[in-house]
Amino acid sequence: MKIQNRILAIIFTCFGSLIMFSLIPALANEPVNWGLTFQPSASSSAERIHEFHNMLLYIISAIVGFVLLLLSIVILRFNKKANKTPSNVTHNVLLEIVWTVIPIVILIIIAVPSFKILYQNDKIAEPEMTLKVTGYQWYWGYEYPDQGGINFLSYMVKDEEIKDGQKRLLSTDNVVVLPIETNIALLVTAADVIHAWTIPAFGVKIDAVPFRTNETWFRINKPGVYYGQCSEICGKDHTYMPIEVHAVTKEEFRAWVARAKVEFASHDSSEDKTLEYAQLGNK
Repeated sequence: MKIQNRILAIIFTCFGSLIMFSLIPALANEPVNWGLTFQPSASSSAERIHEFHNMLLYIISAIVGFVLLLLSIVILRFNKKANKTPSNVTHNVLLEIVWTVIPIVILIIIAVPSFKILYQNDKIAEPEMTLKVTGYQWYWGYEYPDQGGINFLSYMVKDEEIKDGQKRLLSTDNVVVLPIETNIALLVTAADVIHAWTIPAFGVKIDAVPFRTNETWFRINKPGVYYGQCSEICGKDHTYMPIEVHAVTKEEFRAWVARAKVEFASHDSSEDKTLEYAQLGNK
């Protein structure tokens, strides 16, 4: 009996530890070593996704724990040594009804909030500004239609050019600047192959498809620097398509717009620079 209790204790200890460590957040707006679960949310869309995920985690954990308990009981109480005369019962109407109805109820509990989240994250709620994103092999193009048509290309900062405070494979030469507490409509397309514009902290992952414009929206809740990457395999330099977004206050954003209109007034997508980054994977 002591051995059986020890086995059960070990099983539940391992299970509890797994749940505890899975709930530890990755305290960064970028990938970190040994990071678990999602990056901290920085938008209302991500918050809804995280809440739904946490609800599912509780449901799944309860189901796994219940099934593990039943299996443990069967193994310990109904093995050949402990139960020499097995029961001949083959049907139980009440039990069969219960194990049919309960899964249906669980699925309904999951389906209702999931449909709500899909609707809320898809429907653009009175957009206050628009950001257009175009995916290229292998860099991003950005345009601010509401801010005088500001547009620029954004390339990954190469290893030999990284400065203090920049992140390898994540920092870009021209960063995207967006205001907080603003409903931002995101228009995404591609000029060559399929890409995917993804920032985990915003809860945004949307495909960039040639000859098609996909749209979504997000609202950033707090200032900071947020990173993402292309999440659709798009060729040999797929890994060199980072996204860097600086979220600032509305006053700081207006000041940046004034500077950007001057800085990117003579924007020219240099073919030499494009070729240089296209050859990056061969180095």
